[in-house]
Amino acid sequence: MSTMDGTESGKALQYSKVWNLPNILTYGRIVAVPIVAGLLLWGGDTARLTALAIYVLAAISDFFDGYLARRWKQQSSLGRMLDPIADKVLVAVVLLVLCADSILAGGHIWAAIIILSREVLVSGLREYLGELQVSVPVTKIAKWKTTVQLVSIGFLIAGPAGDRFVPYTTEIGIGMLWIAAGLTLYTGYDYFRAGIRHVVD
Repeated sequence: MSTMDGTESGKALQYSKVWNLPNILTYGRIVAVPIVAGLLLWGGDTARLTALAIYVLAAISDFFDGYLARRWKQQSSLGRMLDPIADKVLVAVVLLVLCADSILAGGHIWAAIIILSREVLVSGLREYLGELQVSVPVTKIAKWKTTVQLVSIGFLIAGPAGDRFVPYTTEIGIGMLWIAAGLTLYTGYDYFRAGIRHVVD
């Protein structure tokens, strides 16, 4: 009887680690990626504004999943793994679709290239340093970069549909994306400067 109770409690604990609210918010953010991309590729003002609404909810959930996990002591290895993946996939896919949609065109595509390249390089560095059991803390500037980046992408998702309500919505988004790209270069250099010491050692 006690063995069965122990097995059942173990299953319940495992279930709670997989299906707690913070993790569900992360799953929702991953599911939102193809929906937002599909709506943008579909085109039209209604589709763009719907994509914006879903994107905003996904961005807000990024704050709440970490906050609730810490507050309710529901942090898990699965959540720590999926959270940054969900963030990076959301940003990467939307930037690629915006380039395909010609919202980002010409020289402005370089802002997206800078951001995407940094994400890949820093992820690789973090993975390598993780094997050495070395953690690289997130700086305040990196948090500002993420905030500016998320807001700029929101403006760009609104794009032409947003221009009809707020003039220069697209231009504001492009300007903020370049600011995010500049912060991306700085924080990327900062991470590599901190990480390269461990690589050399």
